[in-house]
Amino acid sequence: MNIRRFSTSDGDFQANLKQLLAFETAQDDSIDVVVANILKDVKNRGDAAVLEYTNRFDKTNASKISELEISQSELTAALNGLPADQRAALQTAADRVKSYHEKQLMSSWSYTEADGTLLGQQVTSLDRVGLYVPGGKAAYPSSVLMNAIPAKVAGVQELIMVVPTPNGERNQLVLAAAAVCGVDRVFCLGGAQAVGALAYGTEAVPQVDKIVGPGNAYVAAAKRRVFGVVGIDMVAGPSEILVICDGKTDPDWIAMDLFSQAEHDELAQSILLSPDADFLDQVTASIEKLVQEMPRKDIITTSLTDRGALIHVRDLEEAAEISNYIAPEHLELSVEEPLAFSKKIKHAGAIFMGRDTCEALGDYCAGPNHVLPTSRTARFSSPLGVYDFQKRSSLIMVSSEGAQVLGKVAATLAYGEGLQAHARSAEYRLK
Repeated sequence: MNIRRFSTSDGDFQANLKQLLAFETAQDDSIDVVVANILKDVKNRGDAAVLEYTNRFDKTNASKISELEISQSELTAALNGLPADQRAALQTAADRVKSYHEKQLMSSWSYTEADGTLLGQQVTSLDRVGLYVPGGKAAYPSSVLMNAIPAKVAGVQELIMVVPTPNGERNQLVLAAAAVCGVDRVFCLGGAQAVGALAYGTEAVPQVDKIVGPGNAYVAAAKRRVFGVVGIDMVAGPSEILVICDGKTDPDWIAMDLFSQAEHDELAQSILLSPDADFLDQVTASIEKLVQEMPRKDIITTSLTDRGALIHVRDLEEAAEISNYIAPEHLELSVEEPLAFSKKIKHAGAIFMGRDTCEALGDYCAGPNHVLPTSRTARFSSPLGVYDFQKRSSLIMVSSEGAQVLGKVAATLAYGEGLQAHARSAEYRLK
């Protein structure tokens, strides 16, 4: 495998790093045209359009949308039908995710000024949220947990899940996860038509306030287009991992940690930073050895060859600087004092500290959310959480006494802006 390797001491290091991180995020025009037409059709024709696209793309034979809705009893049956160890693992993960997200709940607050004016903030939940879950042979129960649980903790009244079922194949683990999370309604719908149904509402599918959850390029394009009509969580790029290692961790561990993201798809990115050149050699050897036994060997190989890198840094201080520039989705700190070192990190979706903390634990059961900002967007955005399903309203109750002071201030500023009605409105309250 020809995974690229370079050093910060190279004269062209910055150019190499920029090239490594470059990723074409521009939407494919042909996909965008198809999605735009589907969304327009769903908006205009509702259930009829959704049904046509679903039968065509997923090779189903439904005559009405109600045939594609999964009952609560079927969800419960899916949960009860799981092997005992699988059910226990699912429940343990759900409990940990719930416990973590309960700490994120925002509270309403207010304060009263000396003249009796009250100011504050009222926090309320979204009414209805749509959750998109990949379906068919791909089973992502963890995606259900990470999107549904924070919504429920936030107090969302109704959670509508859509999941494609190609050839009628319903993934029992995904349905079981929906049961564990208390998802209210589940429709066997996918693609841009499902996003359109959630965004605009149809006769059978209720309109939601926000759409969350991962999907393919068509789903991502649809989410971009309906943003503004509804909220969305984010439009995520390929998965990423950056590992900073001092050279004292088992190289096989680090190699497999790099694989854990590379196996997602060929565009995933895995990068290792270390001040120990000999350790980079050891990891290279581990990669060559371990990749042979991986079922997704071809995907891992392509990912590491095209977008992976082993980078020799001057010291861990420099590694932190480079990490903050990259702003990775997942950051592993495989170093001696990880908690202290984490204080040097400003930009990362999730920080995994210590040699025993592999990123995979965060994907499934550690507790924090695995829906994270990618493509350097961790510079300005955060993991999905309860706060994405709550919103804030400002509270303002001005006392008669307070109006005498604030009215004059507002009127002066309003006249300065040429907005006479604003000024007069404030002045009417002056005694």
